[in-house]
Amino acid sequence: MNEVDTRIRSHAKTKTIKLTLHAHQEMVEEAITVSELRAALETSILLEDYPDHKRGACCLVCGQALTGRFVHVVCTADLPDLVITTVYEPKPPKWETPYKRGKAS
Repeated sequence: MNEVDTRIRSHAKTKTIKLTLHAHQEMVEEAITVSELRAALETSILLEDYPDHKRGACCLVCGQALTGRFVHVVCTADLPDLVITTVYEPKPPKWETPYKRGKAS
């Protein structure tokens, strides 16, 4: 586990998480609960790192909720709170598996 994974899991356990409006809307649209989000963050694995993103450094992680559902989270882990930019369930064709991009990426 790397430093980013450790920070994200720590934020999930201490509940120091902030959702953007977009993240909240995506959670509602995909019926992802806060408990699923937290569980996914507590088991998250860094998939992609975007240190030079135009809106600030962020990353994409994948974790699994207690229900077995995989959840992708784009977040910023370098602030006092974990800022969640978006949340979604990885599905084909964009995602071949929860950890591997598909051909339509």
